[in-house]
Amino acid sequence: MAASCVLLHTGQKMPLIGLGTWKSDPGQVKAAIMYALSVGYRHIDCAAIYGNEAEIGEALKENVGPGKVVLREELFVTSKLWNTKHHPKDVEPALRKTLADLQLEYLDLYLMHWPYAFERGDNPFPKNADGTIRYDSTHYKETWKALEALVAKGLVRALGLSNFSSRQIDDVLSVASVRPAVLQVECHPYLAQKELIAHCQARGLEVTAYSPLGSSDRAWRDPDEPVLLEEPVVLALAEKWQVQRKVICIPKSITPSRILQNVQVFDFTFSPDEMKQLDALNKNWQYIVPMLTVDGKRVREMQGTLCTPLMIHTETTTSWFPSSSSTTRSCHPQKGVNKAIRAATKKKKKKKICIHSFIDGSLHSLHSRKPTF
Repeated sequence: MAASCVLLHTGQKMPLIGLGTWKSDPGQVKAAIMYALSVGYRHIDCAAIYGNEAEIGEALKENVGPGKVVLREELFVTSKLWNTKHHPKDVEPALRKTLADLQLEYLDLYLMHWPYAFERGDNPFPKNADGTIRYDSTHYKETWKALEALVAKGLVRALGLSNFSSRQIDDVLSVASVRPAVLQVECHPYLAQKELIAHCQARGLEVTAYSPLGSSDRAWRDPDEPVLLEEPVVLALAEKWQVQRKVICIPKSITPSRILQNVQVFDFTFSPDEMKQLDALNKNWQYIVPMLTVDGKRVREMQGTLCTPLMIHTETTTSWFPSSSSTTRSCHPQKGVNKAIRAATKKKKKKKICIHSFIDGSLHSLHSRKPTF
């Protein structure tokens, strides 16, 4: 698959199609990895928070190495640092846990999963007695400097970011001695991310698209949202569109036939007119996006207000994730929360507000009483 790679600024070749492992259930992901390697996949995307790295490691141990399906140097493995491990003292132990689970000596790429830190510890979603998430004051720039030490030790070949905005990327670049090589964000024909991709490419970052078909199976799905797979042109061609734009794509599947289909996107090329037709599907629609409902009215666009995975509602449950828009501000989580609450409750000071968090498919109640300012 040498011809189907992008060249990172580190000199590494990163395959344009990889196997995503988010939402791959325990007991199924090992078989999916083994089949994917057998049909030519050379890029596996993992994360500690997915809870399946140990099972992925079993597949890698059985299939990677001399005399096996693939040599280690032919395989590109990505993993991600979770929010509770942002403190500089926790970064290397977190990586070593991932390496032990994956049964690898090094990672090809290690991403900071989100740009904010939760309270340190082994609970992935630490909460107060009232249900609010417990944050940590560690800034992602401090975390980045700790990540750089992993490269110096040979534990990681390249570093990157996930779910960061343009401004946050530039924040990291302002302190980086090891420059990020990749940004991973939600990206699909309904969310083309042209501005963000251009921002990254101008700074030497490649872009990886997660949820390349819109993540319609997530738990918090809005019943009224557009379903990407209902577009006939997208069903068969979305991944090829990403690849032809030189955007790395990591579709998740545990079904052998779909795994095989996903890696066969290099067998044809779109004409310029066909690319324009796909580009025209863009709706700037984020499936993993800040959502605000006040008095039954849903508001999708709150970029510039929050950088935390929060949503506010007064009547119905909706989701709120940090936007990857270039206008998203770099801010402390609680300050962003308070600002959003004040905006949502202006002229309605007595209305009860509920805040919830959706992280990687899990719902966590953060606040269920009147806010105090």
